[in-house]
Amino acid sequence: MLSAFIVTLGLAGCRSQAPLTAQEAEGQMLFHQRCEHCHGENDLNLKPAPPDIRGVLTRAKLPDGESATDLNVMRVVLNGKNKMPSFAARLTEPQMEALLAYLHTNAD
Repeated sequence: MLSAFIVTLGLAGCRSQAPLTAQEAEGQMLFHQRCEHCHGENDLNLKPAPPDIRGVLTRAKLPDGESATDLNVMRVVLNGKNKMPSFAARLTEPQMEALLAYLHTNAD
């Protein structure tokens, strides 16, 4: 009985093993379609390669040193930054929320 409790307790803190919610899964799909070309696989061969941002909202800081908050990520996504273009006209509000939900996970 105690060992089952310990296993349950251990898995409760392991977010990456939990299945994605519908919103997180939608965000994962959006990430793969619109973000991963630069912020994952870098199949566009950008130099220097943009940072891999999968799971970025599980960390304390963004790659640029800003606090890892929904607001800071949303600001960069919607306004663009440096070489990154603005995605303001490319994402609806529900899509932005789904992307943020996905970035709070450690899912691949």
